[in-house]
Amino acid sequence: MVTPGAASTPSASGAPADRWSDPREGLRAGRLALPGGATRLVVVAAHPDEATPAAGGLMAVAARAGLEVVVVLLTDGSRPGSPTVDPEEERSGRAEKSGRALHALAAAGTLQQLGLADGSVADHEEAVVTAVVDLVGEEGRHTLLVAPWRDDGVADHDAAGRAAAVAARRTDATLWEYPVRLWNRCDPETAPWPHLHVLPLPEDVRESKRAAVPGNRTQPASLSDEAGGSAVLRDGMPEHVDALDEAFLLGLEPVRDDSLERLHDSDADPWHVRSSWYEQRKRLVTLAALPHPRYGRGLEVGGSVGALAADLAGRCDELVVVDESAAATAAARASLDGVCVLRASVPEEWPDGDFDLVVVSEVGYFLSPERLRRLVARAEASLSDDGVVVLCHWRHPVRGWPLDGARVHEIWREESGLPVVATHVEADFRLEVLTRTSVHRARPE
Repeated sequence: MVTPGAASTPSASGAPADRWSDPREGLRAGRLALPGGATRLVVVAAHPDEATPAAGGLMAVAARAGLEVVVVLLTDGSRPGSPTVDPEEERSGRAEKSGRALHALAAAGTLQQLGLADGSVADHEEAVVTAVVDLVGEEGRHTLLVAPWRDDGVADHDAAGRAAAVAARRTDATLWEYPVRLWNRCDPETAPWPHLHVLPLPEDVRESKRAAVPGNRTQPASLSDEAGGSAVLRDGMPEHVDALDEAFLLGLEPVRDDSLERLHDSDADPWHVRSSWYEQRKRLVTLAALPHPRYGRGLEVGGSVGALAADLAGRCDELVVVDESAAATAAARASLDGVCVLRASVPEEWPDGDFDLVVVSEVGYFLSPERLRRLVARAEASLSDDGVVVLCHWRHPVRGWPLDGARVHEIWREESGLPVVATHVEADFRLEVLTRTSVHRARPE
């Protein structure tokens, strides 16, 4: 695999158009088409100047194919500290021209703005993830998400790319990343060819894009030599935009979504599972809902620091706990005796063997819809003939992920081959028990 940052060396030969003099000959890349089944295109742009040059042709092709087109501008176009431009004037001017360019290429397209200041995207990465996830929702399977290349070499671009990659993982969206600075940083022989693909544009779309790009570029050159006065599009980019169809990077190494890891790193007990009465009471209700007094082998998915596992261990001959967080698994191992605690990313990684009890508590909404469906299949494939599944989830909104507790339970019931034999619902959580066998026993005389 090419590591773009390591392989790419800046050239002193001048404008990108000089170094990429014959892009069609140089682009040793695959060819792209719109993904089958896509109904929506979401384009994330770090700055107002960049969406149209990088993906304007894609917007037009998508709109022509009947896809909904949405452009999300992360920054407001102002350049804090610029000595030559009034920030308010530039903010309104660049956003307005971005909107005009979008509507010229995709007449029914919509523009959304987060209003961050230029240079601040990395400081608001989680907010960007949440905004994109909220926009995509459960329609990830039908969404093409396009964003700056996460190794583009500009802080805002890289942060926008990372955030989009996390959002794609959480929503199952198809992700394409577009380069902005690659043409300035790389010579053709050092470009990340294994990942570069080209979307061929019809000639009328190319003409529409040529017309739209000048209206989108507020400042094609440097405003001044002082801090805050640099250009967003570098010298030579207009010629490069004309010369190429459109290039995107695919098949990059999956991004690690470490939000829960960071949460556990910052707080030894982030959900106050040992001190909160809600957590204590929920564990008591979970234990009371188990239909049998004892189980041979149990599994808890997403065990966090091990509070529920400590109680489940008393009902199981053998208990396995899995969690993706290194900090959480370390805390669980330190507090649990005789319990096998594994760091694993479910459903992709799964412990061996069959289980008589599988508990999925307050973790289902931290999976994408497709990963949750695969979790259902994994859990039930490893369940013994009379095994039991227990689901328990928070009933309030969950920000930053497409699912909430209600949808987790709905999807599980839709995908499961097991009947629900017990349900407990209250203001804060919902608990369900699923099993193939009857849990009713005759009352002893």
